[in-house]
Amino acid sequence: MKRITLLLLTCLFIAAQAWAEEMVLAKKWEPGSDPGAYLVSEKLDGVRGIWDGHHLRTRNGNPIHAPHWFTAGFPGQAMDGELWMGRGRFSDVAGVIGRGSAEDQRWHQVQYRVFELPGMAGDFTARSREIVRLTTDAGVPWLLPVQQFRVKNAAGLRKKLAAVVAAGGEGLMLHRADAPYVSGRSALLLKYKPYDDAEARVVALIPGRGRLAGKTGAIEVETMDGSRFRIGSGFSDSERADPPPIGSIITYRFNGLTSKGLPRFPRFLRLRPADKTGRL
Repeated sequence: MKRITLLLLTCLFIAAQAWAEEMVLAKKWEPGSDPGAYLVSEKLDGVRGIWDGHHLRTRNGNPIHAPHWFTAGFPGQAMDGELWMGRGRFSDVAGVIGRGSAEDQRWHQVQYRVFELPGMAGDFTARSREIVRLTTDAGVPWLLPVQQFRVKNAAGLRKKLAAVVAAGGEGLMLHRADAPYVSGRSALLLKYKPYDDAEARVVALIPGRGRLAGKTGAIEVETMDGSRFRIGSGFSDSERADPPPIGSIITYRFNGLTSKGLPRFPRFLRLRPADKTGRL
C-alpha cells in the first residue's frame, strides 16, 4: 500500500512539473549583469494563480475555489499573476486558498496582482501596458497590475533589492522588455533574491533526538534530477511536530552548491499549500 501511495504521489509530482513547463518560469539573475534591457518588478510572496478567462487555477493546474464575486469582473483574457495579501503574509494567503472555501471572509483581503498575459502577441513592454489597461478597465479593486519599472545599472538594481528586502519583500523579477511570450523556464525572465531557493519532493522523515525527540529532526528530499539530501534547519517547533508529509513539495533556501552539486546549507522555507491540503 505504501509503495502504491508513493507511486501515485510521484506521478502527481511529475504531472505538476509538466503543467509548470507550460507556464513562464524564471531563471536566476547573475549580479553584476546589465539590467538595462529589462523591466523590473517586486517578487511578490503569494500563491501563483492562472486565470484562463473563466476559472482560476494553481501553478499545477488544479482549481482555486475563489468566491464568485472575486472573479466576476475579471476580463476574458488569460492572465498570470499572484494571489497576494501583502509582504510577509504568504502563510495567510496560503491558508485562505488551501482551505478551499469560497465562504472564507479572508478573501476580502486578497488581491490578484497580474504580471503576464499568456499567449499574447507582442513584446513584454506591450503586454505590460495591456495588463495596466485590462485591470484598469475591469474596475475591480482587488485586480491590479504588478508595477514594472526600469533601473539604470547593476548598482541601481542592488539598491532596489536592498530596499525591497528591508521593507519585508522577497526580491525582484526581471523580464526582458523586448521578449515575446515564451512558456517554460527561460532566461527572458529572471529572479534576483538575496538567497537561492528551489523545490523538492519529501521522500522521508528523520526522527529527532534530544530536545527534538518525538518530533521530526530532518527531512530527506529529492529534486527533479534525482539528487537526494537532508534538510534539518529552518523548521519551527510546530512544523517539526507536524512536518511536511512524504510526497509533498517543499521550497528550501540554500547558499550556492557544493563541489558535488548539492545545495549548500539547505534550510526549509515552506510547504507548498497544495500539498498540505490536497486541494491545490
